[in-house]
Amino acid sequence: MLYITLLLFILAIIFFWQSNRQQKAAGLPGGQVIYTDTRGWGKVEKPLYYPALALTGKPDYLIEKNGQIIPVEVKSGRAPEAPYDSHIYQLASYCLLVEKTYGKRPPYGIIHYENRDFAIEYTRELETALIELLADMRVDEAKKDVPRSHEQASRCKRCGFRNVCDQSLV
Repeated sequence: MLYITLLLFILAIIFFWQSNRQQKAAGLPGGQVIYTDTRGWGKVEKPLYYPALALTGKPDYLIEKNGQIIPVEVKSGRAPEAPYDSHIYQLASYCLLVEKTYGKRPPYGIIHYENRDFAIEYTRELETALIELLADMRVDEAKKDVPRSHEQASRCKRCGFRNVCDQSLV
């Protein structure tokens, strides 16, 4: 009986150690993973939804730490000098969704790149800018013709609409 207890204890330590390694490799801060959009950690959760803005999103991870819920967005490439605006707004969307879904306003969110993490403070100013951006997107959605918003051929090359776009760069 002592050997079985000892064996179970050692297995528990190994599983705990492996879990911590996976969490650190994913760029996650300490805390409990309460939501994930990756199959590597278990079943994929349903999207978060805020009907007042018709906003839906699936953060890569939500970490609960000290009573706060922190969204984490994982990017596959190397970090730029500063996070791209699109990445910041994506993370801000997740912060807003967390607040509306869980009733807890995240103080910040994390953008994890291959070689660096950025903690982005979720301020009232960022929230306001996000809501204005969403409103602008809704206006553009109703238009027949919206000019592209970039001059980067690499973005056009990966776009799903490039075959029907009259402004394509490639």
